[in-house]
Amino acid sequence: MCSILGLYDPRPGADVMPLRPLALSLSARQRHRGPDWSGVYAEPRCLLVHERLAIVDPAGGAQPLRSGDGRLALAVNGEIYNHRELERASTAGYAFQTGSDCEVINALYLEHGPAGVAKLNGIYAFALWDAAEGRLVIARDPLGVCPLYWGHDADGRLWVASEMKALARHCADVSAFPPGHVYDSATGALTYFHERAWRDYDAVQGKTVSPQALREGFEQAVHRQLMTDVPYGVLLSGGLDSSLVAACAARFARQRIEDGDQSEAWWPRLHSFAIGLEGSPDLAAAEVAAKALGTVHHGFTYKFEEGLDALPEVIRHVETYDVTTIRASTPMYLLARRIKAMGVKMVLSGEGSDEIFGGYLYFHKAPNAREFHDECVRKLGALHQFDCARANKAMMAWGVEARVPFLDLEFLDLAMGMDAQAKMAGGGRIEKAVLREAFEGALPKEILWRQKEQFSDGVGYGWIDGLKARAEAYVSDAMFAQAALRFPVNPPQTKEAYWYRELFEREFPGEACARTVPGGKSIACSSPAAIAWDPAFANAADPSGRAVAGVHLAAV
Repeated sequence: MCSILGLYDPRPGADVMPLRPLALSLSARQRHRGPDWSGVYAEPRCLLVHERLAIVDPAGGAQPLRSGDGRLALAVNGEIYNHRELERASTAGYAFQTGSDCEVINALYLEHGPAGVAKLNGIYAFALWDAAEGRLVIARDPLGVCPLYWGHDADGRLWVASEMKALARHCADVSAFPPGHVYDSATGALTYFHERAWRDYDAVQGKTVSPQALREGFEQAVHRQLMTDVPYGVLLSGGLDSSLVAACAARFARQRIEDGDQSEAWWPRLHSFAIGLEGSPDLAAAEVAAKALGTVHHGFTYKFEEGLDALPEVIRHVETYDVTTIRASTPMYLLARRIKAMGVKMVLSGEGSDEIFGGYLYFHKAPNAREFHDECVRKLGALHQFDCARANKAMMAWGVEARVPFLDLEFLDLAMGMDAQAKMAGGGRIEKAVLREAFEGALPKEILWRQKEQFSDGVGYGWIDGLKARAEAYVSDAMFAQAALRFPVNPPQTKEAYWYRELFEREFPGEACARTVPGGKSIACSSPAAIAWDPAFANAADPSGRAVAGVHLAAV
């Protein structure tokens, strides 16, 4: 992954060239995402800046990517997993200039226009300039795995950037670019391109997916995402999701994916990484999983004070004041720094499984398959604001790319295309049982059937308990009583939330920045559906998985 920054002035006679130094300085605020090289494309109407993290074709593939005739300039943050198939199918006669997986976007644009983005299977955010037509196209992947923000300066020029910090003090109307959308300056239209029948429960009711098909579908997703020419690894918390990712990756690690498994991988040994406080549940479980899978495992510990010291930087990088996200992002941020120090540039992670299969503990309370499915769809739609933002930004704070195979678009269509009746938990059936059953024998039973443990809990219960205690000591009752006056947008509901909000405001002042964070607390059971399933959830003030009374530990 990388970072992009774009500037477009639609006014007649526009000249953005004098703004090149400003654009470079704003782009530098997100250079942690792309420390390997910087590239610039500039002409009077448009300016693109790219900070590169070289993963595929590290010797070439520098951006912005130019078409051979100079007509197109493309700045991309992301990976296109089906680029080989798209290149073979292309009939546009596009002459590829690099080995970059992202250059296929240029070919798709020439053949299909902005609508070609719907053919991509990958994680991406890009800005494409067509000099011949004076046309800017901006797009973001369907689930928003890659972050993207946009806004306007005081003169009405359009700015776009990978992270909000590049625009926050320059664009008063900064906001998140919506996932699954493409913007076309030729029409001014912002169009949703990822319509799926499975969003409606009626379209999947009665449909089944065999355990074998589910397993093979996920294995293929992991295989696609092992596309890399640099050292990589897997995040392994010892929970079900990360352990399944590691198990599948271990199957394919020895062969080089980019040449169709025809040669040995450049780095054939699979490394796995975990972090936690001393004695954390995740560290113990990760050791069990790693031993069974034969990975080269690295279990790191951190001290509570080290996490506490990192909080301001975590909030600056992850760009949120959401309680759950910050709790989980901090150990992930510390782990990313360790991974970077070992020379690893890409990791596979397990985000998305809980949203697809209803893995959060409150799903045990779902009354029927329709409501279960509808809540999964809602959770997927919000994922870019929570777990995807955490995994991407906490890792990219140190130039480590996180890939999420559960959110592979082909696998997503398969897994969401089944009747949620098969996914339901409760009554003695553990959450995500359908996934566990599909991978019977792939992991030790104590890992395969380990109950859901949120990452911020699994690193050690002392982490959350310590944060709450520090917030209680720092935020006085008088300060908290004025919370709604000080923070009128999404006023904090707890002292911990107040503390994080204060840190956020130092870096991202103004209501526009505040509105990019939904509500300020991602309490799983605060969704309207969950409260309808069990009204007791409405009074939950803590987003920890342990707080889901009557479910955690007792669920099975």
